[in-house]
Amino acid sequence: MSYLLRVQLPDRPGSLGALAVALGSVGADILSLDVVERGAGFAVDDLVVEVPSGALPDTLITAAESIGDVHVDSIRPYTGVLDTHRELELIDQVAGARDDRMQVLVDGVPRVLRVGWSTVIDVGPHGAYRVVGSPSAPQTQAASAPWMPLEKPAVLDPDADWVPEIWRTMDTKLAAAPLGNTGKVLMLGRPGGPDFRPSEVARLGYLAGIVATVLG
Repeated sequence: MSYLLRVQLPDRPGSLGALAVALGSVGADILSLDVVERGAGFAVDDLVVEVPSGALPDTLITAAESIGDVHVDSIRPYTGVLDTHRELELIDQVAGARDDRMQVLVDGVPRVLRVGWSTVIDVGPHGAYRVVGSPSAPQTQAASAPWMPLEKPAVLDPDADWVPEIWRTMDTKLAAAPLGNTGKVLMLGRPGGPDFRPSEVARLGYLAGIVATVLG
């Protein structure tokens, strides 16, 4: 069983090694590590860890937080494919698609940016509507999007009135970025969190901007 563990730890030599030892003490193997964000004296990392069958995820949290100044932001089952050039691969897939490139985009974004689902939203004569959505996107759609048009990537208020009740019930964190000058927006949903970090929103913006040029 694999889990995606997001941890905040001191940004100093030895911190990651101590974390690896602590996780190893409960039988966990670190399969990959991505630096999500670095700040003044701290780092936020995403670790994909594999644990023996039957092991409880709580043991990972306990082991990690046994180290001083280490905090587990979230832990989720992980079934994605491990790779180190996710954004580039997705851009290449979109560029090479013969059919609906936007569908290829939303299908790939959850794996690339480690979210639950993604959609492309546009505004028509009757308001906002979903253009395409990933297979994991909720059937319930937002009836409006008062935050559109969107000029730059941003975190959206998950408790706003326009957010469907089922999204709020699932504590879905939301972020979005404009797809160039098309008026369309790439929106991400992360049910159960964690919150989107500024660096993640920046990555979303870069990806959306590059893909917009590919879509033409």
